[in-house]
Amino acid sequence: MQPGTFWRRLLLIVLCCALADRLYAGDEFELPPIRYSQAEPNNAVYRLKQQLERGEKSLAYQEKQGYLPALLAALKISDKSQTLVYSKTSLQTQRISPETPRAIYFNDNTYIGYCKSGDVIEISTSDNRLGTVFYTLDQRNTEGAKLTRQTESCLVCHSSSRTGGVPGHVVRSLFVNPRGQPLYSAGSYSVDHTTPIEQRWGGWYVTGQHGKQTHLGNLLIKEREVPEPLDNLAGHNVLSVKDRFFTEAYPTEHSDIVALMIMEHQALVHNCITKASFETRQSLHYEVELNRALGDPENKRQESTTRRIHAAGDALLEAILMVDEAKLTDPLKGTSGFSEEFVKAGPHDKQGRSLRDLDMTTRMFKYPCSYLIYSEPFRALPVEMQEYLWQKLHSVLTYQSTDTKYEHLSAEDRQAILEILRDTRESLPSGWKEQLAKGLTP
Repeated sequence: MQPGTFWRRLLLIVLCCALADRLYAGDEFELPPIRYSQAEPNNAVYRLKQQLERGEKSLAYQEKQGYLPALLAALKISDKSQTLVYSKTSLQTQRISPETPRAIYFNDNTYIGYCKSGDVIEISTSDNRLGTVFYTLDQRNTEGAKLTRQTESCLVCHSSSRTGGVPGHVVRSLFVNPRGQPLYSAGSYSVDHTTPIEQRWGGWYVTGQHGKQTHLGNLLIKEREVPEPLDNLAGHNVLSVKDRFFTEAYPTEHSDIVALMIMEHQALVHNCITKASFETRQSLHYEVELNRALGDPENKRQESTTRRIHAAGDALLEAILMVDEAKLTDPLKGTSGFSEEFVKAGPHDKQGRSLRDLDMTTRMFKYPCSYLIYSEPFRALPVEMQEYLWQKLHSVLTYQSTDTKYEHLSAEDRQAILEILRDTRESLPSGWKEQLAKGLTP
């Protein structure tokens, strides 16, 4: 080894150790270039917050549900998305029980948490640069709605290994007793579209038809330990929760099974988008310091930077293309009308197809590519991440990639996804607009 090479590598090791110390001194995303708690947000809730503060908008208060109906309308969130969780696992645990579940409503970017007689409405939203940002709306102030951003109190649970180490969304399935208290000794499951159906929805109400498939929804464990074998027949294929608690306190009597599945899917994708954004921006930021320390050109691309970008991009692409999706063995059908609204939202290609089209017989989507590829946070990803994702996605869909993770995509799937994206997603790279020969083959 040449002497110069030795000292260069030693300097690299010292610099990497210094950066590691800096990272572990606190949450990495609180440091430049992210500055999570200090940076100005860019999301729909923040824009509504500004409008309320400037007096450009107001939210009507109703005696029954406070600001909830007005907030849903302002953020364009349908009450048909309602899902109900009765495990005591969120901010207002004292308000949550099987008799008074916490309701969650959502659209493509924002989630609303509502408790009967709760002090606040809880809000999380996917921000273009900051990942998941949290807010509360005081339900006790009946004279005017006020949104408040939350950081530390929410990050305790919403920034951990469950979210990939970034501010994110958490969906869990637990065994719960009649008071709503989780039986932590029995374990729990983190839920997304890869989780087997039989492990989902512990601590949640579930309305819908799902055939012979089993799940943990609508279940209360009355013993100190979970019995074996577990019998949840009474909790399966439930069409309404009207007979389980006083549903008049909520906008609907549903906790739609399809809404649950869509929410779980998009929570995972949102977390992966955040990770992809943060990893790209952080690695580029550190690259500048590394190049300066090594005396390299300012714009030299370091291998470590490329690895970080590609690793985060691969994880996001796997989520978007439904890698390892749990298989359905019977058709699923919701009860609230959520499915119809979801599909109608489009966009649709020249043949009337959409990435929102549902299958719900053997898998979630008819065309297994997430609709969140249209979302603002995805569009706001750094250009370095965008370039990698679109190149990798195109190579997967055209069989140029030999990555076996995507073997679940048939030739028909790939053809349809290519055509739908070409018709509905503007600003695609030039190669995407070229006419694709019919009949893709491996």
